[in-house]
Amino acid sequence: MFGDLIRWNPVEELSNWHSDIDELFGRFFPRSENTIQRWAPRVETYRKEKEYIVKIDLPGVNPDDVHVQVEGNLLAISGKRKNEEKGPEYRETFYGKFEREIALPHGVEADKVTARYEHGVLEIRVPLPAQLVGREIPIEIEQKEKKQLESKAA
Repeated sequence: MFGDLIRWNPVEELSNWHSDIDELFGRFFPRSENTIQRWAPRVETYRKEKEYIVKIDLPGVNPDDVHVQVEGNLLAISGKRKNEEKGPEYRETFYGKFEREIALPHGVEADKVTARYEHGVLEIRVPLPAQLVGREIPIEIEQKEKKQLESKAA
């Protein structure tokens, strides 16, 4: 009973602390229905072959309320999650406007960027400019080494 060790997880402690602070502020500064709150949806970015992929979690957001724009090397995603239900005193879901901006590599062609919304996830595909797409470099083998390798293989 007293000999059991419990592993301390500082990340969990910080997460709990964050929730406690939010709850405390919520008690002293309640959100009114007229207040438009800003929130930031979670974003995942990665490179896949010749594209830069951006995924944004937008559960409960109507795709008609989402706007994607490319200007220069900046990808801007904005929108709004509407609160249709009135009343609950406690909620962890954020409502209101959001905006995220992501820097893109120079040379991206805005007219080739595509966006698709499925199962609450917005996926944006940005084709990479030719100068940023990797290219495998062939290795030249000196004739002397090449002949040795050929004779060993035979």
